[in-house]
Amino acid sequence: MVLWTPSESWIPADGDTFTTPEGFIFNVFGYEHPIDRVFAFLKYIPANLGRLFDVEYLEQTWNLAGNKLIRAENLYTAKNYQMFLDTFRQNYPSYVYHCPFRKKEVISAPLASVRNVFVPKDCLEKLAKLKMKDNLQKTALHLIRLLSTASGIGETDFGLHGSIALNMHSSKSDVDLVVYGARNFRLLEATIGKLVKSGELSYKINNRLDAARLFKGKYKNKIFMYNAIRKPEEVKQEYGRMQYTPIAPVSFSCRVENDDESMFRPAIYRVGKHETHNNLGNIHSEKLPDTVISMIGCYRNVARRGDTVNVSGMLERVENLETHEFSSQVVVGTGTRENEHIWPI
Repeated sequence: MVLWTPSESWIPADGDTFTTPEGFIFNVFGYEHPIDRVFAFLKYIPANLGRLFDVEYLEQTWNLAGNKLIRAENLYTAKNYQMFLDTFRQNYPSYVYHCPFRKKEVISAPLASVRNVFVPKDCLEKLAKLKMKDNLQKTALHLIRLLSTASGIGETDFGLHGSIALNMHSSKSDVDLVVYGARNFRLLEATIGKLVKSGELSYKINNRLDAARLFKGKYKNKIFMYNAIRKPEEVKQEYGRMQYTPIAPVSFSCRVENDDESMFRPAIYRVGKHETHNNLGNIHSEKLPDTVISMIGCYRNVARRGDTVNVSGMLERVENLETHEFSSQVVVGTGTRENEHIWPI
């Protein structure tokens, strides 16, 4: 299911997946990217390069076009992110980029190193046209058709990512689906709730974040997950418009005032009614953060408008380089320290 080559145009969006000449498989992160690079995180590593990365690996392996792949047991810890940076810096420095607007090094791939791209909505379209489908592929299509019919969301607003999108799944793989657009996500969320009540689906809850998000379920004894991707018209920021300066780690509780963009990655929560746990008490009230942003996908959609959450993250000063206006935000998932979080109360 190769869906793009470097000779074609591509606007990177969160949820896209791409391969590199070395055999790395990256997932695109977010929607703001330099003109010649794409921000991403490393998902799969060629087995023959596993020795370079000092991490614990899952026992399961994958295979893409004859290449054996492995995956870190913990993808999103600050320790592992720094280790990935160190390994790339020493062995593949082109994948390390010093962002001038955040003044720190991040994992990023040059567009020249992108070999193949897998876009979720295109992966679904390709699968639907595939003549010979295995049981998991059939289940995925049946599920999406059920959700589309029950919700009224067109099938063209759905997509597939994960191992099934790359055609390197096994019979034990989950169905990892996406829906495009905030409105569609809220409609799908409500529809799945109705289908759970009718017994056609069930929720799969392993922890309190699962209970808050209700994004994981079971269909015909197969686990599925669903997340949201912005439509092109919902991408509001451009790379290089904002300057971000870290101030200090903070912990506090606050009320969610707006959750309109909480289902995306990065997840954006507009907040107010702060209660201090530490550090934040030293900040003048007019400079209190009005936004909490999670770079960690598991904190998407964990709270709704009116909910109270506990937050631990990095307070940042944000300057709009066009208007020179300033604001404050707290970022969860900076990759610099552990235990940054958004916990619903």
